[in-house]
Amino acid sequence: MHTSDGLATSSKTTQEPRLGHSMSPRQLTMMGLGSAIGAGLFIGSGAGIQAAGPAVLISYLVAGTLIIIVMWALGEMAAANPNSGAFSVYTGKALGPVAGATIGWLWWAQLVVVIAAEALGAAGLLATVFPMLPVWLMALIFMGFFTAVNLTGVRNFGEFEFWFALLKVAAIVAFLLVGAALLLGWIPNASSPGLSHFAIDSGFAPNGMAGIATGLFVVAFAFGGTEIVSVAAAETRDPERSVGRAVRTVVWRIMVFYVGSIFVIAAVIPWNSPELKSPFAGVLDMAGLPGAATVITLVAVVALLSALNANLYGASRMIFSLAERQEAPRALKALTGARVPALAVAASVAFGFIATVLELLFPDHVLPLLLNFVGSTCLVVWGSALVSQIILRRRADAAGTRLPLRMAGFPWLSGFGVLLLAATFAVGLAGADSRTQLLSTFALVAVIAGGSWLRRRSLANQPAGPARG
Repeated sequence: MHTSDGLATSSKTTQEPRLGHSMSPRQLTMMGLGSAIGAGLFIGSGAGIQAAGPAVLISYLVAGTLIIIVMWALGEMAAANPNSGAFSVYTGKALGPVAGATIGWLWWAQLVVVIAAEALGAAGLLATVFPMLPVWLMALIFMGFFTAVNLTGVRNFGEFEFWFALLKVAAIVAFLLVGAALLLGWIPNASSPGLSHFAIDSGFAPNGMAGIATGLFVVAFAFGGTEIVSVAAAETRDPERSVGRAVRTVVWRIMVFYVGSIFVIAAVIPWNSPELKSPFAGVLDMAGLPGAATVITLVAVVALLSALNANLYGASRMIFSLAERQEAPRALKALTGARVPALAVAASVAFGFIATVLELLFPDHVLPLLLNFVGSTCLVVWGSALVSQIILRRRADAAGTRLPLRMAGFPWLSGFGVLLLAATFAVGLAGADSRTQLLSTFALVAVIAGGSWLRRRSLANQPAGPARG
């Protein structure tokens, strides 16, 4: 049994109800892909190109390198200590309980807002194909359906998410093949622009470094959610092997899918074209494939719903972990017979229902405001993961603790990740749009941290009760 001061932790009492361990390695891997391949790729990629031009590829490469390092760091910690609180728990061990609770609540807040955005986004896209379907009704149906899916047990949830994610992967591979054929001039009756769009209309970076910085934050939001792999490790069979495999697979697939797709879109569609509102459909329209735009729209709907499904799972497990650590109401750690935290699921989806209704009552006002607060939340979470890994790895090495998965290149690679993240923050503060988003996120962090500190101080001043189990 390892000391709880390092990456490994002591086992909990067997009298406590525990989450299941029936998720398979393939389900874990596809969940990581499913949570990342959503609105950020199918919809947000157009916004990134409009902000930075073809130079958004730099934004993707920088953010992609950062997320690879973060995922390796998280993989090391998750393999040693699989916990539904993941990076929140690791931050608590490394930097103290207030920091751990802050990261947990911050990530949960991000996900519950994103859940609402994904439900509305999927409903809005579906309405472009079937205009007779009310957006508000479809959004609420989606929310209700995936709440039910998340209550059925982690094995069923994992299988559902596996097939959802597999469909998205197949669609992106097909898109990349069509895009390559179009650029190479292999499609009859479709003219290839080659790489001419990388040079016209002010060139590769029409908006300079400011545009690349703005694009970087769009991209970071797109990659957000990949860290859910470390959360799901707690319910995976043989987490020591499963996590390492999932991390290695997810990071290179995401880089290929994202960078490849963005390269095709930026090469085919000019950076200032209105076609970027639906970038994948725009490329397929230029390829002259009949009905392809409708098909990719339906795939985008599936992508959004898959991400919604994975994010609802992640949010429920995070708040469950917070309840286990007495950082959230204790009732939220109650489990059903299927070993699902039903109240945690309900709490995580409730905000989504409310935000969805508010957005429908006040279009384009509620969700944009909320997304601005949580837009750079993932950067804070990634930073906490890197710092925690450095601290916990040093403790484990000093104690001679065996780690089932060790991040290569330590401490240099971890340190490079921290420097890359610091540079991202610095560049973000230099841009007007990204600065507002960062400051909003910092304010949210301060509010959550202050509330957690006050709560712990209040509990400390109360008379001592019975010892915790």
